[in-house]
Amino acid sequence: MASGYRTKQGDILLELLKQRQGSHITVNEVCECLRAQGTPIGTATVYRRLEKLVDEGVVNKYNIDNNSPACFEYIGGENCGDEVCFHYKCEKCGKLVHLHCEEFKELCGHLDKHHGFLLDPMRTVFYGICEECRKSIKSTEQ
Repeated sequence: MASGYRTKQGDILLELLKQRQGSHITVNEVCECLRAQGTPIGTATVYRRLEKLVDEGVVNKYNIDNNSPACFEYIGGENCGDEVCFHYKCEKCGKLVHLHCEEFKELCGHLDKHHGFLLDPMRTVFYGICEECRKSIKSTEQ
């Protein structure tokens, strides 16, 4: 943990996040994982600790929409860097995925240069159906 008061539960939480680096996790999922590992921890405690890690720049927080809980991602103090990092959310299974695509850099540049609009890629989410769900839909149609 970057600074401040450290606890055993906080260290275990941070280790869980590190193990899931590159994926998104909700407060409830964190609590379930920790309980399964024999470390019961209150939801409010997890939420407060995650918010502190967000403030320290160790974790990103994503509020995707009003119907989904906030999710968190361990970044270890490093954001996506110079990469343009959008997200897509599957409307069928709810999965949230990083979307790194060079063509989106061009889109961001175009919006800025021609429309005077600076897009925030960390808060931009595309909605649709992921490849796995599309495959399962196709297989049930056949």
